[in-house]
Amino acid sequence: MARFLKDRSEVKGLTPGSLVLVGQQKMDKPIIRMMNFDSDNLLEKELGSFEEGLSYVNDKSVTWINIFGIHDMDLINTVGENMNLPSLLLENILNTDLRPKFEKGDTYNAFILKMLDFNKEAELINAEQITILLSNNLVVTLQERVGDVFESLRERIRLIKAKVRLNKSDYLTYALMDIIVDNYTILIGNIGYQIENLEDRIFNTRDDDTVEDLYKFKVELNYIRKAVRPMKDLMAMFIKHEDSLFHEENRKYLADINEMLTHATEAVEIYNNMLSDQLNIYNSNISNRMNEVMKVLTIFASIFIPLSFLAGIYGMNFEYMPELSVKWAYPVFWLVILTVIISLVIYFRKKKWL
Repeated sequence: MARFLKDRSEVKGLTPGSLVLVGQQKMDKPIIRMMNFDSDNLLEKELGSFEEGLSYVNDKSVTWINIFGIHDMDLINTVGENMNLPSLLLENILNTDLRPKFEKGDTYNAFILKMLDFNKEAELINAEQITILLSNNLVVTLQERVGDVFESLRERIRLIKAKVRLNKSDYLTYALMDIIVDNYTILIGNIGYQIENLEDRIFNTRDDDTVEDLYKFKVELNYIRKAVRPMKDLMAMFIKHEDSLFHEENRKYLADINEMLTHATEAVEIYNNMLSDQLNIYNSNISNRMNEVMKVLTIFASIFIPLSFLAGIYGMNFEYMPELSVKWAYPVFWLVILTVIISLVIYFRKKKWL
């Protein structure tokens, strides 16, 4: 299956709003976990149904319902019915090939984002679609599979004096997006470090692995750009919505995320250009090495051409060749050859060809 575009054959011809999972099912059974907290109290539990989590929603606390596994259409329908989500948004949640986007409703803000992680076994970057649904005192996140992406945030929530415990659901949404964007910069930094270290190999080695690594890094950077650039567009559009569910005192944090996305986007472009330059330098080095080899071979050929000419003349089988009857003819022949060689070497050195 292609990494950049997923198979959409199952949704071909269906009416808009049809609920079909685009992508691979990554779990056997969905898991629903909840954290309900305020400044003094915290409740964590695994839920049997989405409605069970809604029973904890109130004006005094924040409820975070984390759904792992988005292949259960009944569960997705339940989320949509209880949060008044349109069918087109539910379709987008199931389309794991969708570019990051923001949608504002009367009672919700929806963010469809990409979380990137590095697969050490395959040595490839994977993208997981994460949907964040923000409502009053309620945040619902939908992930394709169980992961520890937000575990650091859960640890902060478990601390009584943590800032996230003192704020509302909009701050929790910011914290979730901040972790996603932080992960972008970490991945780009790790790849950038490896790209910068390629310079020694480009100038000092001639192996094919260098070209393979250059191409691999270029593909991975394009894969990152596929997630980061739309995310920047999303954030820029969201900041303009002053009537969103973000309180005014927390909107300043959105500018910080936007700045990090700008930095990440610029880093991707810089490293992409650097890879192009490195590939050009590598090809130039190969060409220069080939030219050096050809120069040496040409010099040797230039030296041996007159010698071959002399040897060809005295190798002819004519009966009357006056030099053959001279006693010192053979030593004189070698003297002429050495003179020619030395003269050509001196000439090449003066021309700085040697």
